[in-house]
Amino acid sequence: MNAPISTLDARRAKAVEAFRVKGVPHRRVEEWKYSDLHAVLGADKVEQAGAATWAVETLPRGVELFDLAAGNPPDWVQRRLGSLSNTGAMEAASLAFAKSGFALRVAKNGSGEVRVRFSGEGQARVLVVLEENAALTLIEEADEILGFQNIGEELVLGPNARLTQTRLTPKAAQAIRICEIAATVAKDAIYRAHFADFGGKLSRTELHIALDGAGAQTHLSGVGALNDGHADVTAHVVHASGKTLSTQLFKYVAGGQGRGVYQGKVTVAQGANGSDSRQTAKGLLVGNRAEIDLKPELEILADDVQCAHGAAIGDLDAESLFYLRSRGIPETEARALLMRAFIGDAVEQIENETVRASVWQAVDAALEGLS
Repeated sequence: MNAPISTLDARRAKAVEAFRVKGVPHRRVEEWKYSDLHAVLGADKVEQAGAATWAVETLPRGVELFDLAAGNPPDWVQRRLGSLSNTGAMEAASLAFAKSGFALRVAKNGSGEVRVRFSGEGQARVLVVLEENAALTLIEEADEILGFQNIGEELVLGPNARLTQTRLTPKAAQAIRICEIAATVAKDAIYRAHFADFGGKLSRTELHIALDGAGAQTHLSGVGALNDGHADVTAHVVHASGKTLSTQLFKYVAGGQGRGVYQGKVTVAQGANGSDSRQTAKGLLVGNRAEIDLKPELEILADDVQCAHGAAIGDLDAESLFYLRSRGIPETEARALLMRAFIGDAVEQIENETVRASVWQAVDAALEGLS
C-alpha cells in the first residue's frame, strides 16, 4: 500500500497527522464514553501493528478484486480509497498505517456473493464500489485473535445499487477489535447490514452512513450475546437528501461481566424533507454484574420528517419463565428459550438463509453460557 500516487499519499499523510493529533480514543471523548480504548491500547501499538490478513473465497464473475498491497492501483481505487474518511482517530489509523487490504468493484448491472475471512493481528483497509444497478452480498467472518485488529472499510453504492453485508465476530476474550465502516448511498440504492458480535476485551463496530440521494435506504441490525465480553456498535446515519429511509434494530443479552453498547445517532440535514428514520435498541440483563448502555439520538434540521427512537433494558420476564417451568421445561432450557425469543427478530433481519443459520448457531452457543 505504498504506491507512488500523490492523491493517496496526501490522504495517508493527512490520516497520519489526524491520528497523532487525536490519539487513541478514551472515555472523555463522547463517542467513546462507554468504550475506553486508551485504557487497553497504546498509540505505539497502533502505529506499529502489523498487517491483518484476509482471504476471499471464489470470486464470482463480474466482480473485480484488487490487492491493495500489490501497488499500482487502478484508477477506480486511486479515486476512491480514502475518499470517505471520517474524522475518527481509529479510521484515520487504518488508512495511515494499514499494509494490507483489498478493493472490490461490481460493474454496472453486475451481481455476486463474496465471502471474506479476516485473521491475525494488525490493520487492513477495504474498499467496495458498486456501480449503477449493481448488487453484492458481502459476508465477513473473523477468526479468534489474541491482540489488536483494526479494519477500515469504505462502501460506495451507486444509483439503484444493492449491498447486503453481514459481519460475524466470534468471542475472543483477549481481542481488541475495531471495525470502522464509512458508506455513501446514492439515489434509490439500498445498504443492508447485520453485525453479530460476541465480545472481546473490547470490540467495536463504528458506522458512518450518508444517504445521498432521494430513495436511498439503509437498514442496520445486530445482536450480541455477551458473557464477560465487551461489544459496541456506534452508528451515525445522515439523511443528506430528502425522501430517504433508515432503520436500526439492535438487541443485546449480557451476563457475567459482559457489557453491550449501542449508540445510534441520526441526523436529518436541512432541507431533507420526507426523511423517515426509526431506531430500536433493547437489552436483556441476566447477570448482576453485567451492563448494557443504549443511547439513541436524533438531530433534525428539517420540518417534514418522520423520526422515532426507543430504548429499553430489563430482565427475563418472571411470569414467562414460570409458565415454561410449569410445563416441565428445565430452568436452564427455559431461560435459553426466552433469551432466544428476545433476540430473534434482529437475527431474522438476515435475508441469506445460510448466513442466518450460521448466526443462529453462534447465538445458541453463546446463550448456553448465559443460561
